[in-house]
Amino acid sequence: MDINEVTDELYGLEPADFVEIRTARAKEARSDGDRALANKIAALRRPTTVAWMVNILARERAEDVTNLLELGEAMRDAQRHLAGDDLRTLTTQRQHVVRAMAKQAGALAADHGYQASETALREVGQSLHAALADPEIGELVRAGRLLSAVSYSGMGPAGLTLVGGSEQKRARSRATREEVSEEALNEARSQLVDAEEAQREAESTARTAQDDADRAASTLSDAAARVDDLREQLTQAEQELQFARRAEQAATGQVATSDRELEHVRARVQKIRTRLETLAAD
Repeated sequence: MDINEVTDELYGLEPADFVEIRTARAKEARSDGDRALANKIAALRRPTTVAWMVNILARERAEDVTNLLELGEAMRDAQRHLAGDDLRTLTTQRQHVVRAMAKQAGALAADHGYQASETALREVGQSLHAALADPEIGELVRAGRLLSAVSYSGMGPAGLTLVGGSEQKRARSRATREEVSEEALNEARSQLVDAEEAQREAESTARTAQDDADRAASTLSDAAARVDDLREQLTQAEQELQFARRAEQAATGQVATSDRELEHVRARVQKIRTRLETLAAD
């Protein structure tokens, strides 16, 4: 057992299991008489949830992470050569890839029983953007041993640590002022492309939403007109029903009157017949 083996094991665990296993491995090292290894293991820090999500993405989707880092190299080459068209194309591709991989990280976290928040997914995406922008950060992501999320502003890595080995290190030498200035300019160009793409997407979303709203308003207007028409028909039908009831009542009364008149006439006819029969007999 060495520190790299233990580190690989610990940073592949879910954060909730980290402390328990770390304590167990440090105890094993002490039992083997390797106090130095035990101290190194005990010093390993538990990753944040976001870092853990990036770690499992790097471990379980290693090929996708490799492809992502290759895209980052292509973008840096386009920046160095000021290839504007290539940079815009690659930036659009980067946005799609990073969003897709952040969703992958969320799905992997769900497989492990953790439901990632929108904030966590956004920080995963920021860490992947940082890996694309800086090769040393990219190697940290590839290692799958992150302690916390990282963001990139064009001025070097921040908040990301590689663990394991004899000590924890931050990897990036200080650039000259001229190099930093050129790097910041290239990053600003890249950010402008990002912003323009985001604007186009937002405008498209807004147009779609307006179209949906217009269709909904039209449907509502048609439904309201139909309801008004049905109400008018209902009012007319109720009036016709009342008229029919009154007509039925009048007809029923007339039938009763006619029946009485018929009985009266029949009785009179019978009376006359009887009288005629009597006269004929005489």
